[in-house]
Amino acid sequence: MKILDPRVNLWPKGIVMRGLERDFGAAAPDAYMAWWSLAGVDGAVAEAPVNWLRPQPTRAQLAEQSAKAFAPPPPEKPKTLDAYLEWLASDSAQPERKWPGAPILPTGPTEASLMVITDMPDMADAGAGHLFADRAGALFDAMMRSIGLRRDDICLASLFTVRPAGGMVEASDLAHVADRIRLHVHLAAPRRLLLLGDRTARALLPTDGADRPAGLRPFNHDGGTVPAIATFHPRLLLSQPAAKAECWRVLQSLIEEDRP
Repeated sequence: MKILDPRVNLWPKGIVMRGLERDFGAAAPDAYMAWWSLAGVDGAVAEAPVNWLRPQPTRAQLAEQSAKAFAPPPPEKPKTLDAYLEWLASDSAQPERKWPGAPILPTGPTEASLMVITDMPDMADAGAGHLFADRAGALFDAMMRSIGLRRDDICLASLFTVRPAGGMVEASDLAHVADRIRLHVHLAAPRRLLLLGDRTARALLPTDGADRPAGLRPFNHDGGTVPAIATFHPRLLLSQPAAKAECWRVLQSLIEEDRP
């Protein structure tokens, strides 16, 4: 801040200062502005407070702010199941586009009595072009028959439509497909969900480290909730037959849900 020189008279003409008379003229506004400038006021008064001690943004921060300001709006979500399937097959932003292989899309009607969700296609599924091929598929069909259903009766989907090398996925991709499945469940509107495999259960029914409660649990999707339950994947049952008893108890809970 500059110190005002007492020899400089910045008072408008027409104002008496220390007994001196000055003529008021057109220079008065300039004199007022000069006085406030020397007093250190170099900006207009605003309604919102300003942190004048805040560091100036870097070039990288300015570039990021500019990119956000001019970024296109996010694409609108599909409104129907057919639009969802088309989006799933053609959208270049889906994580499966990083991996080779044709996607295996969900199948089944809307408002099915049961929607089954697995983690990803098995190696045999890619060659067959559908989920649950080979021995795992035969066991899966037997599981459905035990509760009075066929493949054509259910909605069948997987978190990932393509199997990556080694079956390994990143946490960010898993979060992305979990959000995608919530939209799918909303559009398909099944009565219940059956989640196959530990990875599927952890992605869609998180427990924050606590033990997973037995029985049906509410699954939150984009349009509300639906009862859901998790059990072992058929591929694990093939290698650990002792787990079939627990799997049967889970399937029984689905049957009991239909009883009056």
